[in-house]
Amino acid sequence: MSHTYPPLNIEVRTPRLTLAGASDELLERLVPTVRAGVAETAPWPFDDPISLYADNPDREWRWLRGIWAGRARVDPSFWRLYFVVVLDGEPIGMQDLIGTDFAKFGTVSSFSWLAPGLRGRGLGAEMRAAVLHLAFAGLGAKEASSDAFADNQASNRVSRALGYEKNGTTWDTRRGEVGLIQCWRLTRDIWDRRRRDDIELAGVQECLPVLGLV
Repeated sequence: MSHTYPPLNIEVRTPRLTLAGASDELLERLVPTVRAGVAETAPWPFDDPISLYADNPDREWRWLRGIWAGRARVDPSFWRLYFVVVLDGEPIGMQDLIGTDFAKFGTVSSFSWLAPGLRGRGLGAEMRAAVLHLAFAGLGAKEASSDAFADNQASNRVSRALGYEKNGTTWDTRRGEVGLIQCWRLTRDIWDRRRRDDIELAGVQECLPVLGLV
């Protein structure tokens, strides 16, 4: 359906999956996956969203409130676009794109999670490739970054496969414990050399005024 709010109308389509603006309808369909547990085995992801560690029903309540709050805070200084990942018509996870002073710096970062039963099938890489296409081809990004705990081999493997280069380390917490973070950086030049021609964008132009890009 078409929404009054442009960010909810953005779609990124690849041959395998679709990133669709995180409308309340799609979020409701994703609730059972969140309720069943997305982060219950090591290696633990970031403390974002920390709701993924909470007990039910607080888990899904906090998860929904976090997305609602994030959708409401969209201006040129900061925005976070939330997408539900849809595979064969079914929601299976989320992929976010985040910009801070994007009009000035042209840099983005991303955050994602996938239903546990669907991991290890290359879908994480496909999700990231889709959101990078939105960032570079749709929004004109200059650079993308990604961070993952050093022991999160799956996420780090996706970054390496998509052309990111290591960009130092830092520290963060997960479940209150400190862990080493591997930082990654993908420039537009590298993305251009590897860009795909089978990813389609919809609804991007109508969203640019919301993001302060016109």
